[in-house]
Amino acid sequence: MAKQLDYHTIREIFERFHASEPEPKGELDHVNAFTLVVAVALSAQATDAGVNKATARLFQIADTPEKMLALGEEGVIEHIKTIGLFRNKARNVIKLSRILVEEYGGEVPCSRAALQSLPGVGRKTANVVLNMWWHYPAQAVDTHIFRFGNRSGVCPGKDVVAVERAIEDNIPVDFQQHAHHWMILHGRYTCVARKPKCNACLIRDLCEFEDKTP
Repeated sequence: MAKQLDYHTIREIFERFHASEPEPKGELDHVNAFTLVVAVALSAQATDAGVNKATARLFQIADTPEKMLALGEEGVIEHIKTIGLFRNKARNVIKLSRILVEEYGGEVPCSRAALQSLPGVGRKTANVVLNMWWHYPAQAVDTHIFRFGNRSGVCPGKDVVAVERAIEDNIPVDFQQHAHHWMILHGRYTCVARKPKCNACLIRDLCEFEDKTP
């Protein structure tokens, strides 16, 4: 775990991220808050590309909780069976759809606690939805951010909650809205797990990672 970087270094890092990609976007396809919740829930232990392929047709015919319930668990399975843990995920999609209809009038709630009460929706999923749909600066810490944060010193922490707190405490507020997207994309395509692409990294000179690749 690297030491926590200082304010000025972190600001420079995010100024570079912003200059490279001013408006970073999540890579999961969705058409509304409900399909975003479903897509993020399906993405656990699966790639965004794999989820998008599976949901392309699903979201055409079931883009509301009511339509998803009408499709039924077996119908959902037929669309997402290429995704890992598809049976359990289909069960959760139907359960959360029923809760949304019965308890929230078919609308997706916009509090972290309410979102986390839905089957298959954890803190990371809730934060993604709050950030991407309601533009609240919630920080969704996945494996890419956890790895990057600890390697670089941007947001080190022993667990995802500690990393989330480090992001909120140390990244300047004018970068908070897009912070987790910049870090996810950087971790996914540059600061990769086995052999980080340090020679192509735009923050190489600012990063605390000791074992930089040539």
